[in-house]
Amino acid sequence: MAAPQLTESTITVESQTLFYRQAQPAQQAPKLTVLLLHGIRFSSDTWLQLQTLAMLAENGYRAVAIDLPGLGRSKDAVAPAPVGQPAPGTFLKAVSEALCLGPAVVISPSLSGMYSLPFLLQHNHLLKAYVPVAPICTEKFTAEQYAQIKTPTLIVYGDQDVELGQTSLNNLRHLPEHRVLVLQGAGHACYLDKPNEWHRGLLAFLQQLE
Repeated sequence: MAAPQLTESTITVESQTLFYRQAQPAQQAPKLTVLLLHGIRFSSDTWLQLQTLAMLAENGYRAVAIDLPGLGRSKDAVAPAPVGQPAPGTFLKAVSEALCLGPAVVISPSLSGMYSLPFLLQHNHLLKAYVPVAPICTEKFTAEQYAQIKTPTLIVYGDQDVELGQTSLNNLRHLPEHRVLVLQGAGHACYLDKPNEWHRGLLAFLQQLE
């Protein structure tokens, strides 16, 4: 099988330069597009090293991982909101447009919840599906707001993540089209602790969306 094509580049969003990595299937049009965000101590490099980008492309998906403003190789970019506060939903909408994503599956661990949750609630037509991984900011929205979102959702957390894992589950379970993937023996960055289980669960979810 031909290896996926891995590229690096930048986009300009709201006059800020953001770095991204992309993996595309070698010999077919992508079945779906997946946008990968990251936590505060991480970057798109996390998904490169973990082989998530390659795994997605090998299975027929376009995978795009950005470095969020102020982090990774986007560290000179200014974030549109302070850490821990919901950013305007227009930010990821602009990212989506700059990358020509179309409706995408958004994978959102930890810190990136401040970006993905407003995007989900304000522009859910741009999300094919949502994969929150113990994100922050889930308590900033009401059960009623979540209940109106029909986007297919895979709630992921590690069973050792007693703070954000449980909090995010308790809030996100109000999303009506959700299912849950618990990674046993995994902490907050559960995808790092249990990469095989993470990849298996993610692939199974994506295959049901096709």
